[in-house]
Amino acid sequence: MKTFLLNSALLALTLSLSAVGGPTASPALAAEPTPAAPVAVPTVDVDPALWVVKDADTTIYLFGTVHILKPGMGWFDEAVKTAFDKSDRLVLEMVEPGAGEAQQLFAKYGLDQNGKTLSSKMTEDEKALFTKAMEKVGLPAAAFEPFDPWAAAVTMQVMGLQKGGYDVSSGVETQLTAAAKATKKPILGVETMESQLAIFDTLSQETQVKFLVEASKVVDDMNSSMDAMVALWAKPDPDGLARVMNEGLTDPKLYSALLTNRNANWAAWINEQMKKPGTTFMAVGAGHLSGTTSVPKLLTAYGIDAERVAY
Repeated sequence: MKTFLLNSALLALTLSLSAVGGPTASPALAAEPTPAAPVAVPTVDVDPALWVVKDADTTIYLFGTVHILKPGMGWFDEAVKTAFDKSDRLVLEMVEPGAGEAQQLFAKYGLDQNGKTLSSKMTEDEKALFTKAMEKVGLPAAAFEPFDPWAAAVTMQVMGLQKGGYDVSSGVETQLTAAAKATKKPILGVETMESQLAIFDTLSQETQVKFLVEASKVVDDMNSSMDAMVALWAKPDPDGLARVMNEGLTDPKLYSALLTNRNANWAAWINEQMKKPGTTFMAVGAGHLSGTTSVPKLLTAYGIDAERVAY
C-alpha cells in the first residue's frame, strides 16, 4: 500500500489536528514543531490530465488532483485555468469543515470508542515494525494508543510526506479553493469529511491493521513512491498512474471502499448533473480518473463519453 491512500478528508483532518494541537488524545500531533518558513523555489510547468463531458447546455470538466504536493509545480494554467475560469462552480470531493468540527469527527471516527489500545490489536512483530516506522517520521508510537489503526497509518503517511518536503498549501484543492473564493465561485462537495472518515471506520479491525502494517513496511520508500506518482500525474500518464496505484492497493475490500464504490457514486452524480444547464469544474483525486473502474470508464454505462482535453 502506498501514500495514495490519502484522500482529501484524511489529509485535511490530520493537518488541521496538527495545526491546532489535535484532540486531547492526540499529543503526538501537538508535539510537531512549527514548520520553517517556505523557501522560494522555481516553478516547473506541468500538464496534468483534464477531461470534459458535455451536451447541448451542460459542461463538466474532470480534473485529477494530488492533495499534497511539493512547492514549485505550475499546473494551474493553460487549459486547466481556462476550464476553471469558464466554470460556474467548483466541485471537490468535500468542502473542508472548520478545525473544531474536524476534531469532533476525529474523536468519533479516529479513536477507539471502546478504549482498546492500538498495540493490543497487533502482534509483537507488528508492534515493533510500527514503532520503528513512527520513529523514522519523528512521532512517538506510544502517543497513538487511543487511535484506530487506520488513523495511525494516515497520520504516519502525512507527517512522513511533510518531512520529505510535501506541503498541503501546494496541494491542488488548496489552490483551487483559494481561486474559487477570490472569484466568489460557489464551492460544493460530492461527499463530506464525515462520510469519507466513515469509510475507514467501517473497515474490519483486520483490514485496518493490515493497512497500518503495510504502511509501516514502506515508510522508507514513502516519499520516493509519492514522487513517482506525482511525476506520472504531471506528465501526464493516467494509465501509468493507475498501474502504480493498483500495485499499492492489493486489499479488495479497501479497493472497493476507497475507489470503486465512490467512483460509481460520482458517475451517477455526474449523470444527474448532465440534466442541468451550466458549466462545472470537478476536481477529485487523480486515482479516481484512472483505470478500469475510473469515473470516466463508469460514465459509459450512462452513455456519457469523457474526452481528454488536448493542451
